[in-house]
Amino acid sequence: MIFDTDIGIDLGTTSVIVATKGKGVILREPSVVAMDKNTGRLLNVGMAAQRMLGRTPGNIVAIRPLRGGAISDYDMTERMLRELVRKAISFTLFKPRILITVSSGITEVEERAVIDAGIEAGARKVYLMEAPLAAAIGAGLDISKADGHMVVDIGGGTTDVAVLSLGGVVESNSIKDGGEAFDDAIIKYIRRKHNVLIGDSTAEELKKSIGCVFPRPETTTVDVKGRCLMTGLPRIVPISTTEILEAFEEVTERIMETIHHTLENTPPELVADISQNGIVLTGGGSLLWGFDKLIESRTNISTHIADDAELCVGYGVGKALDMIGEMSEGTINLARRKQLRA
Repeated sequence: MIFDTDIGIDLGTTSVIVATKGKGVILREPSVVAMDKNTGRLLNVGMAAQRMLGRTPGNIVAIRPLRGGAISDYDMTERMLRELVRKAISFTLFKPRILITVSSGITEVEERAVIDAGIEAGARKVYLMEAPLAAAIGAGLDISKADGHMVVDIGGGTTDVAVLSLGGVVESNSIKDGGEAFDDAIIKYIRRKHNVLIGDSTAEELKKSIGCVFPRPETTTVDVKGRCLMTGLPRIVPISTTEILEAFEEVTERIMETIHHTLENTPPELVADISQNGIVLTGGGSLLWGFDKLIESRTNISTHIADDAELCVGYGVGKALDMIGEMSEGTINLARRKQLRA
């Protein structure tokens, strides 16, 4: 591709999704970078780097450069973005404009870090867009009218709850609880209850296989391998869906409190719209069994999980690229857009 290019990036804590105008989502990679500590050389990005987590020799480190929806390692984030941009556009005569999604709760300092990282990665201009706005677009909601919609985007590092109307965010709240918080909850629970230590990958597999935030009709038990903290030897312990439900209680409650708080601060007319339109769940965390049932039972509002929930933000940022050139009109401008001219 040799002409001007626009790129949309869902910069998530656990994964990065890249979209281009006209093609939609073209890349999805874990937010992991591997490098040689001795030379500083970048070894791998994405899936190849993720396979190295917890398995690297002393001179190689594999890290997640984003935590809680924000950049925790600026240099590694910039290098990861640069590599992903290179993959997205193998050759172009012009630097691309990049639209990056961010959490609703991002601070000005964190915004500036994302913008700077995008510029260093090769962007001509960087625009920021709130993730729940992109999620709503990606889920196919018509947010252009004077009609209220609520989106709960449960990502890897954050949960964003937003009420949208007339193309913009009317009310939003964000907490640093997402998929990783559920993984951590499993690790802490098994350590406390069974005196066994398990790794991040094991916790994630357990979450995906029997994780739930609402009682399942039937109890399932799986054997989990870890290291006994008393003997230091390998040990297998049976873990049930009931135990996972208990382990998730604190994280789940914080998410529910955020939803309730957002509804309480939403104008009554829009709350009435939401009661009619329902609540839409997006993000990988929404796929935990029973999230729709839990929210519906606690709010008395119909709740459903969007199609391709994990990719909604990526789909949305890709669709929003069609409006990136509209400097005074369009959905992008109704988000908290920030622009830096090179």
